[in-house]
Amino acid sequence: MRAAHMVNALEPALATAPSAGTQAAPLRRPRLGFLGVGWIGRNRMEAIAKDGSAEIAAVADAQADACDAACALAPGAASLRSLDALLERELDGLVIATPSALHARQAEAALARGMAVFCQKPLARTAEETKGVIDAAKRANRLLGVDLSYRRTAGMQRIRELVSAGEIGEVYAVDLVFHNAYGPDKPWFRDPVLSGGGCVIDLGIHMVDLALWTLGFPRVEAVSSRLHAGGRRLALPSAVVEDHAVAQIDLAGGCVARLACSWNLPAGRDAVIEANFHGTRGGASFRNVNGSFYDFIAERFDGTRAIPLASPPDDWGGRAAVHWARALANGGAFDPEIERLTEVAAVLDAIYER
Repeated sequence: MRAAHMVNALEPALATAPSAGTQAAPLRRPRLGFLGVGWIGRNRMEAIAKDGSAEIAAVADAQADACDAACALAPGAASLRSLDALLERELDGLVIATPSALHARQAEAALARGMAVFCQKPLARTAEETKGVIDAAKRANRLLGVDLSYRRTAGMQRIRELVSAGEIGEVYAVDLVFHNAYGPDKPWFRDPVLSGGGCVIDLGIHMVDLALWTLGFPRVEAVSSRLHAGGRRLALPSAVVEDHAVAQIDLAGGCVARLACSWNLPAGRDAVIEANFHGTRGGASFRNVNGSFYDFIAERFDGTRAIPLASPPDDWGGRAAVHWARALANGGAFDPEIERLTEVAAVLDAIYER
C-alpha cells in the first residue's frame, strides 16, 4: 500500500476478567458515530466493529462515496453528511477523522452534547487549542482519546516496560526518525492554517509522543529546531509548511532527544521509522522493516548483542480506537492521563517557534 495513505487524516487494555465462580455483568455496547470515513476513518471503524465493543450507529462524510463505502462495512449505520446531523443522533461517542483544523471545534461540539470523543492526531493545531479540548472533556466528564497509535505496537509496549523497570539503566539519549518517501495526498496538509504545520505535526508528533511517553513525561527544558521546505531553510513563523525538520529536545535529568522527520525524502525505501533509546546499561530500538509502514521489530541491545523483543506480525493499527471503545463501554468518564497531550503539543509549538 502506498505511503500516501498513512498521512491522510481522513484516516488494548482488556476488560477485567470475572473472578472464579462469578458472572460478569454484560457491558452495554455504546452507540458510536464516525465523522470522516476516508481510509483511516474506515480502518478504525472496522477495528471497533470487529472487536464488538461498540455499535456503529452512524457515519458522516461530505463525500457520498466515502459514506457508501463505510455503510457497506456497517450496513445498519445511518449515512449522514455533517457533524450537525451526527449531533442530533442519540450517540455515546464520536470518532473524528477529518482535516486537522476541524478537530478542536468538532471535538468540543461533541463533548458539549455529552458524547465521548476519539480523534485522529493531532487533537488540535497548537497547545492552546489542545488544552481547550481537554478542558471541555473535563467539564463534561467524558472520555477523550487521541489516535497516537504507535504506543499500541507490541514493540513500543515492550520497550516502555524495560525502560520503566530500569533494565537499560538511565536513558541519556533518544534518536527519533520518521521519513515518508511520498508525502500527503490532500492539499490542506500544505496549508499551515488548516494543518498547523507540515511533517512535524503530521509525523514528528508520533515520535515526540513516543519519547515522552516512554520516559514517563520528564520536564522539557529546551527545544531547538531547523525546518526546511524544498531544501531551503524556513524563517519562522512561515506561511509555508516544512517538508523536512530536525529538532533537539532537552529533558530534565540530562536526557536529550533528537528528531528528524520529512515528507518526500529520497530514502531508498517507502519509510524510515525509528525510536532508539540509549541507556547507561544498554539500549533499545523500535524500527520498521524493509521500509514498511506496518511491520516493526523491537530489540534490546546489550553490548554487541541484539535481543529480540517483538517482531511481525502485529495488527496494531486499530488498537488505540478499540482501547477507547472498551473504556467507553466500561463507563467513559474523563481520564486525566489525556492531559499529558498538552506537553506533546507544547514541544511542537516550540519546534515551530510559536
